[in-house]
Amino acid sequence: MAYDEYLADRVKNVFNDKRVSFEARKMLGGLCFMVDNKMCCGIHIDKKYGDSLLMARIGEEAYKNEISKEVCLPMDFTGRPMKGYIFVTPDGFDMEDDLAYWIQLTIDFNPLAKASPRKKKK
Repeated sequence: MAYDEYLADRVKNVFNDKRVSFEARKMLGGLCFMVDNKMCCGIHIDKKYGDSLLMARIGEEAYKNEISKEVCLPMDFTGRPMKGYIFVTPDGFDMEDDLAYWIQLTIDFNPLAKASPRKKKK
């Protein structure tokens, strides 16, 4: 298991409470939540950090406002941070209202996000 199932249930509950249709897919060593076929957020247990992290696709504008928060880290899988994505540490989503805040940021950005091109099956 590369992600916290309890946290996955909490994220699913937020999407359901907000009446947002989503799909959960195992990818990137964790679980990603897709809205309108676009990556919205995800969770995984980070080996370097040693705990669960919430990945949030919030866009570059929101990133500028949020990255300075103590609970935020740049999303960096390859040594180069991805623009418009952040990791939120457990202190940032421990409370239900805090988790809902981050999920809402991802939902707000989703209509502006571009979907990744689909890979052609061989």
